[in-house]
Amino acid sequence: MAKQQKLSAVTRLETGRSAVNKIKQQGLVPAVVYGGHDKPIALSVNAREIRNILSHATSEHFLVDLEITDGGNKSSRLALVQEVQHHPLKGEVLHVDFHAVKADEVLHAAIPVETTGEPAGVKNFGGILEISMHALEVECLPKDLPELITLDVSALNVGDAIHVKDIKFPEGVSTRIDADLIVVRVSAPTVEIEPVATAEAAAGPEVIKEKKDDAAAAPAKGAAPAKPADKK
Repeated sequence: MAKQQKLSAVTRLETGRSAVNKIKQQGLVPAVVYGGHDKPIALSVNAREIRNILSHATSEHFLVDLEITDGGNKSSRLALVQEVQHHPLKGEVLHVDFHAVKADEVLHAAIPVETTGEPAGVKNFGGILEISMHALEVECLPKDLPELITLDVSALNVGDAIHVKDIKFPEGVSTRIDADLIVVRVSAPTVEIEPVATAEAAAGPEVIKEKKDDAAAAPAKGAAPAKPADKK
């Protein structure tokens, strides 16, 4: 089960670019919490706090206990981190979307796939371990949400694979992904075949010299030999 992180948040009334720039100058990150029958709530969270939580998370889909301050009122909401927007160059957190959930509500989340062990086909035959699916979409109650899906690949030989149907999910966790899809497999090593030089290629290109026309070089039959030049 994934650990639930606590995260402080404050409601905000102002929205738009100017409002976002203002709260960023205060070391805050704009956020929104969706879900349930309530309207979306605009929030701001501490930039350092959310960075710290994300740095220790195995994925960006995890549960948090949002401790929301709204004026003089405080409340707590269980939410799933749905999406995190990062600056393309600086990597800083620009915006966070939360999805409010209830303890008895089935949620959907993408859980990272982690492999353990060295495949026999890689160790003994130089095979290549290929991970086709780095995350799996699962559904479960919040209390059953796993941090990782760990697959032991040590027994895989060249040509072997682990399909979705081969995975034993934790109790209370399931998936709707096609059961026949491959998650990981061990492929045969790639061998590059170098071209072999033939005897003709080794001997070099054949040079064909142009033959002189014998008919042009020899005097015609019956023709008188050429007279020597007159001496002065």
